[in-house]
Amino acid sequence: MNKWGIIAVTVLLSIGASSLFVLPLNQEMYDTSYQAAAPVTIPPPFAVTHIETPDPLKALYMTSYVGGHEKLRTALVDLIDRTELNAVVLDIKDYTGRISFKVEDEKLIEIGSVENRIPDIKEFIAFLHSKDIYVIGRISVFQDSFFVKRHPEYAVKTKSGAVWKDRKGISWLDIGAKPVWDYITMIGNEAYSVGFDELNFDYIRFPSDGDMNDISYPYSQGKVKSQVLKEFYAHLDKTFRSKDIPISIDLFGMTTSNTDDLGIGQVLEDALAHFDYVSPMVYPSHYPPNFNGWKNPSAMPYEVIFYAMKKGHDRAVTASTTPLKLRPWLQDFSIGGTSYTPAMVRAQIQATYDVGLTSWMMWNASNRYTEEALQI
Repeated sequence: MNKWGIIAVTVLLSIGASSLFVLPLNQEMYDTSYQAAAPVTIPPPFAVTHIETPDPLKALYMTSYVGGHEKLRTALVDLIDRTELNAVVLDIKDYTGRISFKVEDEKLIEIGSVENRIPDIKEFIAFLHSKDIYVIGRISVFQDSFFVKRHPEYAVKTKSGAVWKDRKGISWLDIGAKPVWDYITMIGNEAYSVGFDELNFDYIRFPSDGDMNDISYPYSQGKVKSQVLKEFYAHLDKTFRSKDIPISIDLFGMTTSNTDDLGIGQVLEDALAHFDYVSPMVYPSHYPPNFNGWKNPSAMPYEVIFYAMKKGHDRAVTASTTPLKLRPWLQDFSIGGTSYTPAMVRAQIQATYDVGLTSWMMWNASNRYTEEALQI
């Protein structure tokens, strides 16, 4: 008797002689080399990617709230697709101090600043990359109400020791507080790990409005403001540029034409020395009346941008660095009684080119942009 006969007899005996039950025994059924017809496929883990900085760069700003809203963000992505735009500046951390996506760093989780406004951050960035859209992550650095609540010891204070607030009621961190530097470093590393191609640092400055007669700096008091900023610039340079992570900084627009630190610590040459890109916020509406002889600078978009960026261009040359590090923030919003038309928005872009620069970024806090001002 062969082995299959022995198995059949054994089965019959085990179930009883009265049970006339025959198992359909065959070789295939017991061959351990037999494979299932439809093997289960395990998808590969999600792979984060990065893309090169476009040259020239033409970006628009997107809040984290819009970034987490599929319909609203799709409208902006479609605008980029239809026009000359090729990049987006997306909030990582805004003035509230809340981080806009989930993080893995245990220390950041413990701090509790994550609000997760963009739950699919990796997938969204990957989608943008699939369209060759460069993704810049904006980090509001020292304007941070949440972290101040968690660590008031690092806050800018009143002379009596209370937490100081600006005219909008927003609290600030003291630039000299080095534990804050470590916090920003953690956020930057986390942002790059989810796919952001570049880290853009905003609000690296001392406060400029509010009760400036009742303000003190627990960590920076008695120090030269521009020197404190230079030390922080050097920290970011050493931390991120050494890892080949592009970094950029937003500056007050008047840093291109003023040679002092404007009372906030910002000096153009200091920033040019430590960042890959420097973005002066040269919004015409933000220049004071009679600036450079213009009664209403807001109504002079071409002239303001040309003047401001020509000054910046020439100072970059004098500082022995490339002026192409400069990519201004331009204005696509109306404020102060001047309604901005498509021609006025386009005039700023043209002024940027006429200076000899090639890249720019467009700002509108409500994320409504003038498509007619953009080339197809």
